[in-house]
Amino acid sequence: MLNFVICYFALEFIRKNINTSWFYPQYPDLLKVVQMGVVPGLLIQELIFPDRFNFVPELGWILVIFMIIYVLYHSKENLLAGSLLKAGLPYAIVIAFIYIIKYTMPSLYKTNDDYAEIFRLTSIVWLFAFGLSARNQIKNINKEKELKEKILLENEVLEKLVQERTTEILQQKTQLENTLEELRQTQNQLIQQEKLASLGELTAGIAHEIQNPLNFVNNFSEVSTELLQELKEELTEVPEIAQEILDDLNQNLEKISYHGKRASGIVRNMLEHSRASTGERQSVNLNALAEEYLKLSFHGLRAKDKSFNSDFKLIPDESLPEIQVIPQDLGRVLLNLCNNAFYAVQKRAAEGQSGYKPLVTVSVEKVKNKAKITVSDNGTGIPEDVISKIFQPFFTTKPTGQGTGLGLSLSYDIITKGHGGEIIVNSKEGEGTQFIITLPLQ
Repeated sequence: MLNFVICYFALEFIRKNINTSWFYPQYPDLLKVVQMGVVPGLLIQELIFPDRFNFVPELGWILVIFMIIYVLYHSKENLLAGSLLKAGLPYAIVIAFIYIIKYTMPSLYKTNDDYAEIFRLTSIVWLFAFGLSARNQIKNINKEKELKEKILLENEVLEKLVQERTTEILQQKTQLENTLEELRQTQNQLIQQEKLASLGELTAGIAHEIQNPLNFVNNFSEVSTELLQELKEELTEVPEIAQEILDDLNQNLEKISYHGKRASGIVRNMLEHSRASTGERQSVNLNALAEEYLKLSFHGLRAKDKSFNSDFKLIPDESLPEIQVIPQDLGRVLLNLCNNAFYAVQKRAAEGQSGYKPLVTVSVEKVKNKAKITVSDNGTGIPEDVISKIFQPFFTTKPTGQGTGLGLSLSYDIITKGHGGEIIVNSKEGEGTQFIITLPLQ
């Protein structure tokens, strides 16, 4: 019965705690068969034939125990297997030795059976002592395993928390960077607006100073024309040479009046453009606004460079209703786009291409529930690799000193943020550029 207990529980322990896949891999359930079949069979044989054929079950127990010893020996690198090997090996040797003496030298066995029993009991005590030690080892190993699993679980939780916190910090960093970039852009725009305001004040002062002598020129040219007409009416007979002089004087006065009024219109436009934006929306005729700033841009460039020349035209849409906008801000956008367009055609004209005629076109039209303003030119165009940067602050395609890089950035903000519209650019290098502004009608 003792051998049954030892073999059965030893096999159960080995199967649950030690990897024995190497042991007869073609029969992976061999140890289970021995435990559930052979060991109970040997016990039954002992119980049925307690006095006859005892050598058969005793030999069977020895074979099973040595099979267990063999398995433990080949798994001795395992701490539990090594402990069980130390526990079971003395018992296996003792019972094998007793079996040999008992059935080969029975007389010797009978005279010394007491010593044999002492050896057997000693090995049994040894077996159970190491067995208890192995059991404690199993408990410690299980505790260590549970502790490791707990630590791994806690590590996973901590890693997840760290990852979430890292993600949160990265998001906050991105938000702060975006906020900082917005603050920088706002600062740049404020600086530029301050410069524009100062320039506007200077322009307004100059325009007011010019307006007074222009008024005298216009008024006295009209008075002189009337006096000349009265003189011609009073003189009944006028020599031919005098008549020619009077006609020349009349033509000169007409030219003075025409160009004086033209200069007055330019000054008036300068005053309108330099006027500080009130930020209030007004009903505006986009056709008239586009025409005004197209001409203002052309004449302004002509005033700076007498050699500059370009065709320009306006394509209006008379069906377009008045739209609520901030006229000074939208005017700045149109003036900036027109200036850029004239700059592009002037640059291409300077290349001396045969048959090239510079042209800037501003078209206004109604598209569904939106107003569309298109500023087109047949100038040099914009390289494809810089189109995506065209609305960035301080980015310019002009040579150093000829552009601040803030005009299009401010224009973009005025259209998108100030008016809830959209501005896009289409360009092909060497053929021209097209800026399209869309504004909601309501």
